[in-house]
Amino acid sequence: MKKVQDHYFKKAKKQGFPARSVYKLEEVQKKHKLLKSGQTVMDLGAFPGSWSKYAAGVVGPKGLVVAVDIQKPGVIADNVCILQQDVYDLKASNLRRISPHFDVMLSDMAPKTTGRKDVDHFRSVALAERALDLAGELLKPGGTLFCKIFQGKDFPSFRDKCRESFSSVRVIKPKSSRPESVEIFLLCTDKKIAHRAASGSNG
Repeated sequence: MKKVQDHYFKKAKKQGFPARSVYKLEEVQKKHKLLKSGQTVMDLGAFPGSWSKYAAGVVGPKGLVVAVDIQKPGVIADNVCILQQDVYDLKASNLRRISPHFDVMLSDMAPKTTGRKDVDHFRSVALAERALDLAGELLKPGGTLFCKIFQGKDFPSFRDKCRESFSSVRVIKPKSSRPESVEIFLLCTDKKIAHRAASGSNG
């Protein structure tokens, strides 16, 4: 198994990506085409920058990637805007100054692991819920959220929350993800139009 992991690590270095995690996004992109030329993308938990660099290459010069992390992602490109900030401090109003809406939101966020699976799981769920909240505020109707979360007892309820906001929710375990890892990804597509109370309408 280590040979497989070494393969992805060496491949990332050879292709100029700072981390092997790029192949998780690449695999999903090849199969589901979540990223397209000209799109505006937010990458949460962007450090060290592999996903942002890959996304920037796909969306091209007419697109934009906003890379967010508490550590500064080391990616330099004309179509990448870096925000070195805690995800919990992000304000939708400030992000709308960069772009009024986003087509895709990526989240590879993960907590610093403690060795206690229950604690790590709950912290992971909190980060995933933050990504979902931001997606609710900033993704345009029809938009896509691709989000990492650790498996555990609160996973089903989080998946159900995603289904309330998106027409399709797929559970994905990329081949380049370590088999022993508890991480999985949710690909949430076709964001629904937010429903507002229709009081006073004639039906």
